Amino acid sequence: MGEANAEVGGLPPETQLPLSSIKTNPNQPRRTFDEAKLAELADSIKQNGILQPILVRKKGSSYQIVAGERRYQAAKLAGVTEVPVIVREVSDDEVFQLALIENLQRADLNPIEEALGYKQLIDDQSLTQEELGKLLSKSRSAIANTLRLLDLPKEVQKLMEEGELSAGHARAILAVPTQEGRERLARKVIDEHLTVRQTENLAPLFSGIETERKPRTPSPQSFKRAARQLRRMLDVGVKVRTVRGKNKIEIEFKDEDELARIVEAIEMGREAGE
Repeated sequence: MGEANAEVGGLPPETQLPLSSIKTNPNQPRRTFDEAKLAELADSIKQNGILQPILVRKKGSSYQIVAGERRYQAAKLAGVTEVPVIVREVSDDEVFQLALIENLQRADLNPIEEALGYKQLIDDQSLTQEELGKLLSKSRSAIANTLRLLDLPKEVQKLMEEGELSAGHARAILAVPTQEGRERLARKVIDEHLTVRQTENLAPLFSGIETERKPRTPSPQSFKRAARQLRRMLDVGVKVRTVRGKNKIEIEFKDEDELARIVEAIEMGREAGE
């Protein structure tokens, strides 16, 4: 990377350039711009100008933005014809890294843009999570937690990009093991305006694998007749039913005295039948 104080293409490192000579970087990490905030910045530029120069590099006959596209877009809205820039020699490999660092320092990226930026640097430069953490002055666990957001369904990632879900909500949703469950919980969070704590509490309820309930097989009429006869004979509640493939007779009793009475009644019935 060239030194910041070196001239590039005959230009001093910090200068003014026509806005028309500057092109955006199609591979920059920032993918969405808040229109309302962009309009606010445009109004500020009209009144005060651009206070922080845009970082660019020479690219053919024009200049490509390395960092500062939001200021560039706001300048266009404000009708500015020239903008302050810092011109630096930056290789293709360094462009994305510098743009990502600049956006991270300014907290300009949403969590999904940040995660995609991390992934691109890891893939392009064959970095480990620990190496990337050192490069960006972040812990390995912070890198890993951010990258986990890419395990969310695309629909949920889109909701995060649109600002409908926070990173805290997303981490709670990631506790649900299935993609379908994650989508359902995300929709509930938005529909009911749930807090992160409420989302964390609900996550276990969305973790079960739903299966179709088998239709309940009605008990045979013989079971019902036997239950009625036993209830009359014993004068207590009796159920005759099938549980997990086994037929059972369930007899209710309040205490030991009633149990003794039931046993005596059964004994007397047996003796009468002999």
